Amino acid sequence: MSSPPAYPGIRISGCWALGAEGSSAESLDRLLPPVGAGRSPRKRTTSQCKSEPPLLRTSKRTIYTAGRPPWYNEHGTQSKEAFAIGLGGGSASGKTTVARMIIEALDVPWVVLLSMDSFYKVLTKQQQEQAAHNNFNFDHPDAFDFDLIVSTLKKLKQGKSVKVPIYDFTTHSRKKDWKTLYGANVIIFEGIMAFADKTLLELLDMKIFVDTDSDIRLVRRLRRDISERGRDIEGVIKQYNKFVKPAFDQYIQPTMRVADIVVPRGSGNTVAIDLIVQHVHSQLEERELSVRAALASAHQCHPLPRTLSVLKSTPQVRGMHTIIRDKETSRDEFIFYSKRLMRLLIEHALSFLPFQDCVVQTPQGQDYAGKCYAGKQLHYLRLPKDISDDHVILMDCTVSTGAAAMMAVRVLLDHDVPEDKIFLLSLLMAEMGVHSVAYAFPRVRIITTAVDKRVNDLFRIIPGIGNFGDRYFGTDAVPDGSDEEEVASTS
Repeated sequence: MSSPPAYPGIRISGCWALGAEGSSAESLDRLLPPVGAGRSPRKRTTSQCKSEPPLLRTSKRTIYTAGRPPWYNEHGTQSKEAFAIGLGGGSASGKTTVARMIIEALDVPWVVLLSMDSFYKVLTKQQQEQAAHNNFNFDHPDAFDFDLIVSTLKKLKQGKSVKVPIYDFTTHSRKKDWKTLYGANVIIFEGIMAFADKTLLELLDMKIFVDTDSDIRLVRRLRRDISERGRDIEGVIKQYNKFVKPAFDQYIQPTMRVADIVVPRGSGNTVAIDLIVQHVHSQLEERELSVRAALASAHQCHPLPRTLSVLKSTPQVRGMHTIIRDKETSRDEFIFYSKRLMRLLIEHALSFLPFQDCVVQTPQGQDYAGKCYAGKQLHYLRLPKDISDDHVILMDCTVSTGAAAMMAVRVLLDHDVPEDKIFLLSLLMAEMGVHSVAYAFPRVRIITTAVDKRVNDLFRIIPGIGNFGDRYFGTDAVPDGSDEEEVASTS
């Protein structure tokens, strides 16, 4: 065995156990603490606390906010695959909880959680009857649709949208509706058979096995199946002894050897969670250093893109900006003048729509040679079915880094809206956001009333207008964050 790594009992490659100190003979009460016990809640913020490694602060500031998503090239298409993390372990070992803790600790935009539970095969009528009497083995590899899992994960890694089935554990069947997931820069795939398929393993960049005591897993399963899935104690225990435990011994526990990291005690092992997060940050940085340098150069040297159109700064527009930027402006005045600017902005944007010559008749019976919109019609709907045939005006109150705006553009592109038919409108933008959107989507037209030069360490536009949502709706400000960052981090 190799010499001890830098962190005692920890090695990223080679399956060392993370934080495995302590006896496994603890009582159930101690082994089953409340979820999140011993772990203080993390405040959502764009800046890291001073005690965290500089690597995390560097990653947060330079990679995920300073420029377009680095997995896009200059043509707006994905140049780098997403980083895929696999989370394996026995039933009720705490995989989902660990996944959510990793997502919270990563605190970066565009993280997707994909659960293997969504991919149970559609049962035949005979299998349905067996399942109703707890006689069907859901803990066997054959119970999962691995072909669909692999194809779904491949598309997500390529940045494409996917349709994921919704499974009903009460009826042991897929629901009619499917949910849509969009590509991300980090994908976390969790499931009991996460490492049971060779093709699937090849798609995972990092493999984590959550190792939890069997007594704890049984107690958790009892709680979950009785309270959430309408099962009875006798049926749960019967299924556990007949299928779950044998399947764990035969199919799941052996996959521990392929894991890069083993996490004893699951979500209670906060040291392991923090080290996993640090490793993911370092891996993402290694992938994106060259792109980061190119972006820094682009932002410093390149002029604002030709796709940008700024509303003419007339005395009227300048006056309204003065009012909404003034911190002493009342909420009523802020709303009034913001709406006036929005109206001017939308009218300006409509001038970029394609128009054609047309003749109409006036009430006096005379012909008037005018202009008509060349498209079919204007919509104010939520993604109508024929949206790919129309121009789309995408509105965001302020754009600082461009993260939320770019995610919205990606959704429109996934619905077959041509890039050159998308208009991004914003009351105020930072140069960083303009460059980010234009670099990722060079054919999207960007329209705003003003562009400010910079953003501060909290990624607020400077001089800016403050938190638009809080000022408009009269809500309290979110500490150390902006509207755009909150949207981007939860997308």
